[in-house]
Amino acid sequence: MFNRKKQPPIKSLIAHGSQIDGHFSFAEGLRVDGGVNGNISSVAEQPSILVISESAVVTGEVTADHIIVNGQVNGPVHARVMLELQPKARVVGDVTYKALEMHQGALVDGRLSPIVTGVESVDKPTLKLAANNQ
Repeated sequence: MFNRKKQPPIKSLIAHGSQIDGHFSFAEGLRVDGGVNGNISSVAEQPSILVISESAVVTGEVTADHIIVNGQVNGPVHARVMLELQPKARVVGDVTYKALEMHQGALVDGRLSPIVTGVESVDKPTLKLAANNQ
């Protein structure tokens, strides 16, 4: 709780009743209350936060550092740092994340895959059973 970095400000809004057809990229923070048919991605060079509210419907790939979902996403979700799935979140697609917080009621129809950093792929030794002494 005390080690959390300050979140970037939300400077962009796709308002309730709005519909965007096409890919959308943003810097710092974005809140989606309307609909998006296309991919949403943040600029990778700076910290970002994406909030998909309860009334939002996104059909496409979603990528940002910190993603908070309480609406519907039809497509893959890639959270480079943190993914929060709030109670009314509905995700149809594979999800990748570094850290995950999933509230009761959230649904994911897809594969959950953590992003593991700092782990080298080392060949593990073969296990030999000691039960048979032959």
